[in-house]
Amino acid sequence: MIHLSQAAASEIGRIKSKQQPKGLFRLTVKPGGCSGWFYDMFFDEAVKVSDQVFDLNGIQVVVDAESLNYINGLTLDYSEDLMGGGFRFHNPQAIATCGCGNSFSISP
Repeated sequence: MIHLSQAAASEIGRIKSKQQPKGLFRLTVKPGGCSGWFYDMFFDEAVKVSDQVFDLNGIQVVVDAESLNYINGLTLDYSEDLMGGGFRFHNPQAIATCGCGNSFSISP
């Protein structure tokens, strides 16, 4: 299971209305980044057979089966500070994260 804060849901909804009104919000994990894995978010048109769809705070979040193994328990938040706004990932499986907060590592 993953969690989406109300602030993150509002920001995703705002971006979606401007860019991809009919798209689904997809959250994936890919190899790379400073710590081994990084989060990737984008709007997608199709749900694959192995995908899991979560309805979180009015946003349909699509996660592929492989990514779900790395983000089970993840909380996605959005906040603004003096440097601007950004999504924040709180992953209980991560044993280390890089300074940007978008890259992480997990125990083998």
